[in-house]
Amino acid sequence: MDKPPKAYKDPQFINSREGRIVRMLSEYIQPEAKFRENEIYHTVVFFGSARIHPDNNEHGTAEYYNIAREFSYKLAKYSEELKNETGETFYICTGGGPGVMEAANRGAKDAGVKTLGLNISLPFEQHPNPYITESLAFEFHYFFMRKLWLLYHAKAIIVFPGGFGTFDELFETLTLIQTKKMIKQIPVLLYDSTYWNDLINFQKLVDTGMILAEDLQLFYFFNDVDQGMEYVKPRLKDLIATVDHFI
Repeated sequence: MDKPPKAYKDPQFINSREGRIVRMLSEYIQPEAKFRENEIYHTVVFFGSARIHPDNNEHGTAEYYNIAREFSYKLAKYSEELKNETGETFYICTGGGPGVMEAANRGAKDAGVKTLGLNISLPFEQHPNPYITESLAFEFHYFFMRKLWLLYHAKAIIVFPGGFGTFDELFETLTLIQTKKMIKQIPVLLYDSTYWNDLINFQKLVDTGMILAEDLQLFYFFNDVDQGMEYVKPRLKDLIATVDHFI
């Protein structure tokens, strides 16, 4: 009689309902080990649509790709400047897929800087883009574990126009900050104020008592790269200097 496989080497068990907790823990522990191995403690995370492409302007959204790429490039260059000045740095991080995610990873690669992609297995749209640093490419099954690692090291969130997934990421981030579940008060930047204000009447939320007026200060609209850089640079520098690596 052949020896049975050890439990952790038994694919039937690992992929079963009972093995789910092992799979969840793996998606927590493996990224943590990789982050520490590569000394990654600070990130700037880009959210935005996977459906945007620079060569397809059917809906007038191709500019978002180019702006995200440029903004990421300038942030990546600033990360090197900050490292030379303080010894600390940050990395551009995305959900790893196409569209805005690809643009942000591409901008960082253009700058010659390592860049992260936290991809997730989906039946359509989502596939790793070619601009992620190979050693910093991740593949997740569980949305909640991917979100944890997208936000855990984040020192700024840059949100470009997008659909349901982008809304989910934006509002979960704002909820965590509003309810102080996220200790660090990270800047959240939304590109293209016209897009966001056409979609969401933020003031209506205040007027009807759904949020406080001060909650409108949890995010910042910017309409060009220089405006975004001017806003985020000093806040990034302060956060990176004061937040413990392992919080």
